[in-house]
Amino acid sequence: MWAQYGIEFLGLALVHFLAVILPGPDFAITVRNTIRFGVRIGSITAIGIGAGISIHVFYTLVGLGLIIQHHTWLMSIFRICGALYLIYLGWGLLRNHSSSVIDSNENIGSTQILSQWKAFSIGFMTNALNPKATIFFLAIFTTLVNPQTPMKIQIFYGIWMCMINALWFIVVAVLFSQPIVRNKFLSMGRKFETFIGIVFIIFAMNLIFTSL
Repeated sequence: MWAQYGIEFLGLALVHFLAVILPGPDFAITVRNTIRFGVRIGSITAIGIGAGISIHVFYTLVGLGLIIQHHTWLMSIFRICGALYLIYLGWGLLRNHSSSVIDSNENIGSTQILSQWKAFSIGFMTNALNPKATIFFLAIFTTLVNPQTPMKIQIFYGIWMCMINALWFIVVAVLFSQPIVRNKFLSMGRKFETFIGIVFIIFAMNLIFTSL
């Protein structure tokens, strides 16, 4: 079976990994949560991002991807929903006036604590509503994967991509949780969160304009 589908899998895995490592909303929210709340919350955010891929896998496998692909107005709805969520996140960061004094390992000393469930749900929604992920599955998954590939193999592809997404952003969380890196960002205080908020809103505006 590996001999039959190995090349297809390797091609999909390579393209997917290259798409994952490109900085985007997933990267930004992982870095922000790691810097502010520590590696545990950053890693849980990463797991949520990985789980969010399951939404794209699901609608692709059940055939909804083809419907979306052939109806541009549906794609526009996806883009606008993603944009609105990014604006929601960005505006929340711009309005956040809480202290930036955080312990170098976890969130001890923070005036605001992010629950594990909240961290997971933020990661999940950021990816599930990420139009970049939607476009990837519509344009790449449906192109590189033969329609005749058995469903169980396609499900394996989807599980693999969920795992790789989660693992990559856990690595990002670990890297940005290192004291020398984290403290550098924390020293920026409110400027760091304002920057991330502005980045989210810029992403959102770009999505809205490309949907018009």
